[in-house]
Amino acid sequence: MTLYGFFSLLGGVGLFLYGMSMMSSGLKQAAGNKLRSILERATANRFVAIVVGVLVTLLVQSSSATDMMVISFVNSGLMTLAQAIGVIMGANIGTTVTAQITAFNLGAYAPFILFIGAVLYIFVKNNTTKHTGSIILGFGMLFFGISVIKSAIAPLSQSAPFITFLSTLENPAIAVLFGVAFTALLQSSSSSVVIFQTFAIQGLISYDMTVFLVIGAAIGSVTPNLLASLTTNRNGKRTAVLNLLFNLVRAALMLILITVFPLTELIQSLTPGDIGHQVANTHTIFAFLAVLLEIPFANQIVALSKKVVPVLPEESRSIEDRKLRYLVQTADLPSSVAIQQAKLELVRMGQLARNCLEKASECFFSLDDHLAENVFEAEDTIDILTDKIQECLISFRSRDYAPQEVSKLSQLMLVASDMERISDYAENIAEYEGEFKARKAALSDTAREELKALTEASLKSIDYSLRIFEQEDFRSLLKADILEQKVDDLQTEFITLKP
Repeated sequence: MTLYGFFSLLGGVGLFLYGMSMMSSGLKQAAGNKLRSILERATANRFVAIVVGVLVTLLVQSSSATDMMVISFVNSGLMTLAQAIGVIMGANIGTTVTAQITAFNLGAYAPFILFIGAVLYIFVKNNTTKHTGSIILGFGMLFFGISVIKSAIAPLSQSAPFITFLSTLENPAIAVLFGVAFTALLQSSSSSVVIFQTFAIQGLISYDMTVFLVIGAAIGSVTPNLLASLTTNRNGKRTAVLNLLFNLVRAALMLILITVFPLTELIQSLTPGDIGHQVANTHTIFAFLAVLLEIPFANQIVALSKKVVPVLPEESRSIEDRKLRYLVQTADLPSSVAIQQAKLELVRMGQLARNCLEKASECFFSLDDHLAENVFEAEDTIDILTDKIQECLISFRSRDYAPQEVSKLSQLMLVASDMERISDYAENIAEYEGEFKARKAALSDTAREELKALTEASLKSIDYSLRIFEQEDFRSLLKADILEQKVDDLQTEFITLKP
């Protein structure tokens, strides 16, 4: 291959990847926040979660993008690992559509597709139409990129070094490993499978070799998720491990099936003489079979992910803290009991918020990163509790309550927001800890004493207010005002510049 041919190949791959990215971006922009809403509503019904995973991946044309959204939801507590595995399974099916599309030789129509997309994207002002133009442009780039790749690799069929290299892939183990490495490099299984598909169409590799490359590509596809999980909490890491375990089991199952049964011969018989569709069908059928075979063992895969990334004692406490304790089975409760249960739930949440603030202060003074992580985890817990409690309160408002009870529900909604704000301040303090540490800053003894005094006064004020709220001892409100004023006075005193 000449230097020009090599750069043409790289350019074709780049154009293909950019086309996929542009399609994905256009689809996400057109759908707005609906994709995230769809994922958030993935229920404990595993089959529904699988369908959601397929649909979202079809829309964004990237299983990695879907998986990363899932990681973020599990990381924030909006989705459980049991729900996540269903969406991950669906994403593995949805990502096979790209190879099915590229199995059709649409390269000749790419310039026309590009022209239509460019006209819509550049000359039309309507946002929806512009996003549609972006999708069409990406679609055209994808096929034009494939045409460039085909033209660039055609001379490779006469290249002795390349043929020698490809001969090493006749070993199934090496072919699988190459599929893993190549996909990890491209960060996209759709892209690598389409490139393997193109190699097969050009006659550079056999169908049998491509099968093993496709198996390896499924494992390599988890690389972006593993990298993304490095910045998440332990549940986020478990989600990435979950994806890896699913695809490792998938690879093992497919290797066993093609060894024991004439599966590949059956797939080839579906489209005889058309290796492009054979590769696409292999990718799709393998994904469907993997999901069907692994669904019965989904709970075991989830459990294994928890063994790989063990559940710590503080995580168990966090899981329990995020569950409602009093607002359960509220459908038939009398209004007075339901409101009392809501108040008990808020008292518990308020105590968690107060403890979060205290832990944030300890973290700030000790510059302890582990404490900071605990604060962020606690803040997430309080956010989740706030949402759950407010949802219950909103549902109560739709009932036939007396006007004074409806008024009380409105007040409890405000209390929930105020308590949640305490944890927000705690999160801010924990973030300052990171900034202090990064800048190697230090507090003077005087500043440390003043901030500790302010912290102690703030916590005392919160404790007293929570007691008043819990006991409804409104006669003590005057003392609460005095404690709050003391905090204000200390703040004013400490921030005033001294001569």
